[in-house]
Amino acid sequence: MVVLAGPSGAGKSRLAERLGLPVLRLDDFYKDGDDPSLPLIRDGANAGLVDWDHPDSWHREDALRALRELCAVGTSEVPLYEIAQNGRCGSRTVDLQGADQFVAEGIFAPEVVGTCREEGMLAAAYCITQHPAVTFWRRLTRDLREHRKPPVVLMRRGVALMRDQQRVVAHAVRQGCRRATGDQAYAELTGSRVAGPR
Repeated sequence: MVVLAGPSGAGKSRLAERLGLPVLRLDDFYKDGDDPSLPLIRDGANAGLVDWDHPDSWHREDALRALRELCAVGTSEVPLYEIAQNGRCGSRTVDLQGADQFVAEGIFAPEVVGTCREEGMLAAAYCITQHPAVTFWRRLTRDLREHRKPPVVLMRRGVALMRDQQRVVAHAVRQGCRRATGDQAYAELTGSRVAGPR
């Protein structure tokens, strides 16, 4: 698999589409909004709201199970998650249809890199990043267009994420991701088609 990590709005989904490979959206493994185990933001303007950027808001083991199935048999039944509905709204089948690689992308992608490398499933892992102001604007326009949350929530969350971007990228790099822009990653992946683990 090719793992694409990075801040929300950095261009992971856009790059996945450009690569033309089957895609597993790791963000579909979010917990439902009424899950009592969801972590909360403790301070600041967003205190008391669910911390959707904390790994504990996500089903890591479910995501790993799907990744293993795709690598082993080429197909997996995965959830469909709707942010606007705060929960899962069905499922879909990811089918590699004979492809020898696929993309796994999402904000929690760094959390699976180590395990996937240890189990021999990883071809490459990138943290897609760009200037925080660009990421902020692209994320905000996308989230407003898709009515993901009320505008005031999106603005506050966007500012917090912009301030936190450097930490997010540093964490991904520590987990084994290579920092790159979308164009840099695209050029490397399409130029060599990634022959093995990195």
